[in-house]
Amino acid sequence: MTEKLPGWRHVAAGKVRDLYVPETPGQDTVLLVASDRISAYDAVLSPEIPDKGRVLTALTLWWLERLDDLIPHHVISADDVPAPVRGRALLCRRLDMLPLEAVVRGYLAGSGLAEYRVDGKVGGHSLPPDLVTASALPSPIFTPARKAPQGEHDENITVAQARELLGTETADAVEAASLAIYERAAKLSKERGLLLADTKFEYGINPENGALTLGDEVLTPDSSRFWLASEHRPGRSPASFDKQYVRDWLTSPASGWDKNGRERPPRLPERVVAATRDRYLDAYRRLTGHSLP
Repeated sequence: MTEKLPGWRHVAAGKVRDLYVPETPGQDTVLLVASDRISAYDAVLSPEIPDKGRVLTALTLWWLERLDDLIPHHVISADDVPAPVRGRALLCRRLDMLPLEAVVRGYLAGSGLAEYRVDGKVGGHSLPPDLVTASALPSPIFTPARKAPQGEHDENITVAQARELLGTETADAVEAASLAIYERAAKLSKERGLLLADTKFEYGINPENGALTLGDEVLTPDSSRFWLASEHRPGRSPASFDKQYVRDWLTSPASGWDKNGRERPPRLPERVVAATRDRYLDAYRRLTGHSLP
């Protein structure tokens, strides 16, 4: 349910986030509110996952503090927001968002693995012929995706196609920034016992100065695949700290749901909600060294 916030007008709802703009015209700010909603297989599930929105917001802020020398970001404040959404909301600069998901992969998993199995390539990058699930790539690769309209799948594209979409200069800047962020984040994660298998970023152009600017959430369990380093074995997927647990339950006999059918996913059992919440909180603890405030 959309929250009514004095002084703000709700303009868009994603699967997890809600976007608000000031009711007073002429202000170049937006309010980005992370809900506790969780989605899988293009459906928003019920019930919500308690504290999920707080984890996503707190982790984004934690990472931005460690990345702000690499690229400008859109966050202005996490404090100067309406009280009802404090802890889940970010006051941000308005950006002209690029129609691209900037995906970086350090390991073979997810849609990257599916692409690789077709022709040995991912995002146009030719990879060694003997890779398996969870194999480390020779070096991280940039594999962009074209953003699709709400409710549709993003389309994986090549770097060459990204240059056609954004222009060579902008696409190359997005690739360079994404690889630099990934490399730093992967190093920090590994120091904390986690592998950053892959992640995605969103960028926009600051209309005031034309600068490429990092937007949306950053390096959270919703946008990234974190694995326990101690459990990493090529050939099988390690334990992860994201909604994969929910996906696994939905496709198990226990749910009784056919993901290829027309029925909506069933309601999540309490134990699945609790276990999913624990995974998000555990990701926060392992990365930051602290429990969620």
